[in-house]
Amino acid sequence: MVRLIRTTQEIISLRETQGKEVGFVPTMGNLHAGHISLLNEALKNCKIIYFSIFVNPKQFGPNEDFKSYPRTLEEDVKKIEIASLAYPDKEIFVYAPQKPEEVFSEGHNETVIVAGLNDILEGKIRPGHFDGVSTVVHRLFEIIRPAKAYFGLKDFQQYRVIEKMVADLQMQIEIVGMPIIRETSGLAMSSRNQYLSEKEREEALTLKRALDAVKKIIDGKRENIIKAKNYIHEVRSDKRWNYLEIRDALTLSSEITESSHLTLLGVFQLRSTRLLDNMQVELK
Repeated sequence: MVRLIRTTQEIISLRETQGKEVGFVPTMGNLHAGHISLLNEALKNCKIIYFSIFVNPKQFGPNEDFKSYPRTLEEDVKKIEIASLAYPDKEIFVYAPQKPEEVFSEGHNETVIVAGLNDILEGKIRPGHFDGVSTVVHRLFEIIRPAKAYFGLKDFQQYRVIEKMVADLQMQIEIVGMPIIRETSGLAMSSRNQYLSEKEREEALTLKRALDAVKKIIDGKRENIIKAKNYIHEVRSDKRWNYLEIRDALTLSSEITESSHLTLLGVFQLRSTRLLDNMQVELK
């Protein structure tokens, strides 16, 4: 069963009649197979699932694509309904607020800041972005009160920000990170891929190929990190890179001398479309 809900009050009333074991998938809509993979995992583990579709104004900068971000609610609900067919005994509530005031009351001025993770990498390029992300996710957690929440690992820094927020605030929510879903070409799925021309789709693979190359150079050996950094320095001569970095997988610190698990993170930009991807590396 899939039910569309447009008001916060209806969610609050529903949650009063339901138990604690609720799964939650927060999205901004314009769904693709990556989003549906989160829903499928939630359906496997939870009897009741809340799936939010809300384009959050707080995480967009002044020159970003908030107004033009694709809003495809009717198509999104159809994709959710198709996924639900394999789980006829499960309940899915699609929370799609009609306006921001349904989520943030008028005059709302609370900001949730995850210091140390909010102003590096993506946060350095997009000041305030992760404050907007953590604020809206915290608010959605307050409304829905899930036991588990599912996030794609393509936005790896976002995943770490939410994970840290939940730990710092001692929220009793399990944050589940789900693998990156890729197109057949290897390009990480993203709602923004639709902005790319056929030629740009080929150019976009520069990101995945560079991450593959860095991982291959490191080959699980700490002594190869210097070689990998030299390769990154050469690659970054292409000005379309926003960044390409090796970070500690847990803290995202650039200090990795004692790290046993690394994350390779990159953003490659084609016109106004910024493509994110990452890979994990375990040091032997």
